[in-house]
Amino acid sequence: MLYLKDLSYHPPASHSAILKNVNLTVKPEQLTLIVGPSGSGKSTLLEILAGLAERTKGDIRWRDQELTSLHLQQLSGLVFQFPERHFCGGTILEELRLGHPELMSDRIQQALAEVGLEQLPLSTPPQALSGGQQRRLALAVQLIRQPHLLLLDEPTAGLDWSMRRQLATLLAKLKTHWSLLVVSHDASELLDIADQCWTLNHGELAHATPESLKAATGKTLISPVN
Repeated sequence: MLYLKDLSYHPPASHSAILKNVNLTVKPEQLTLIVGPSGSGKSTLLEILAGLAERTKGDIRWRDQELTSLHLQQLSGLVFQFPERHFCGGTILEELRLGHPELMSDRIQQALAEVGLEQLPLSTPPQALSGGQQRRLALAVQLIRQPHLLLLDEPTAGLDWSMRRQLATLLAKLKTHWSLLVVSHDASELLDIADQCWTLNHGELAHATPESLKAATGKTLISPVN
């Protein structure tokens, strides 16, 4: 279980804090959803939790252990917005083995099976995949590291409605094994699978419900796909 207490981030070049006294508990085997507009601090929060940025103040703990940025890099796996832009491998196999040349085939197949890509030839170039498949591959790249916490930045951005629903179904499956923290400005497909919801505005986090978020956006909830 991940605990954030009075987490703030105020870079020297900014007139005001980007994150202001954020308090949050991310529970195991749950999907925590944070919804907020662009510029609200969502990506910054994920970068801090991934160990890529240093908080200005506040505590981050995993169970009873206080975490440093190095701890967070080992604990968390971050899937960036539009992760397909960051692919470097010429094939699926190369992409999965980047930084892990010793990986065995069973571990690779397990990660691909988790995201529903186990039938694809490992020689397939990532650029030849559909948008939804590329998002799944990006998830597999992180899952192969076996993180305790999976962080996703706008995972449905740029996908059509069918792929968005398929991705929501996949995330509902993944949360049975991992703790998921998802941030999005448009979370209509994710509201039904979220275990707890929050809003982030001007760096301030507030508890919300799927119903309140639905009312705020005026969008119809989409039922999970079986």
